[in-house]
Amino acid sequence: MSDLATEARSGREGPEPDPPGDAAPASGRAPKRRRPFWIELPFLAGIALVLAFLIKTFLLQAFLIPSGSMQNTLQVDDRVLVDKLTPWFGSEPDRGEVVVFRDPGDWLAGQTAKQPTAVQKALGFVGLMPAAGEKHLIKRVIGVAGDTVECAGTGPLKVNGKPLTEPYVFAGNTACSPDPEGQFKVTVPAGSLWVMGDHRQASQDSRYHRTDPRGGMVPVTDVVGRAIVVAWPFGHWSTLSVPDTFDQPGLAR
Repeated sequence: MSDLATEARSGREGPEPDPPGDAAPASGRAPKRRRPFWIELPFLAGIALVLAFLIKTFLLQAFLIPSGSMQNTLQVDDRVLVDKLTPWFGSEPDRGEVVVFRDPGDWLAGQTAKQPTAVQKALGFVGLMPAAGEKHLIKRVIGVAGDTVECAGTGPLKVNGKPLTEPYVFAGNTACSPDPEGQFKVTVPAGSLWVMGDHRQASQDSRYHRTDPRGGMVPVTDVVGRAIVVAWPFGHWSTLSVPDTFDQPGLAR
């Protein structure tokens, strides 16, 4: 008689039909309805802004090149992407790298920066546009802590007694500038960098700030990160690698 212990049926063969209309299914749970996209849009936009802010703060940030002090490596109005991640793991700037750093001591005094609009400030805050209106500079690291950097006459530029081969120096410029400020011999103290522009005769870099309290040195703590690629315009796209001359034997101490 066990065949009688089956689920009750309406007397018809086959499965029960679905309830008509919008009636709830047999489980008693109402089907989930998707929210309209216009309701989800602000939520998605908020997530995108948070992610962009985190990327800008910890990973990458775009910067606009305002002057020709790094020509021809970088052109005016180029946009570069700066690596901000590796410093979190204890990495410090090395010779030959192109770095962005905060103004270490009124190097930009007397220079008027174009004031960004409110929209540009907002987009720059989350990293969706290059940072604008901020006091940052971009130069090439020539000497790190303990290095002796020197220039005599028109060059070559020497680090720890080793002359550098600098194909990146602006065409027509000399490696060393034959003016009083361009002639020097300095030793880089701990926690500092000696930086110079690739457009040697058009760069107000460490050479021209030796009368400052820091002697023209840039504190490592002022470095925002290393510029790794020219991202815009597309026609200028290139990576910013360390030139071979900084890997020559005997250069590092």
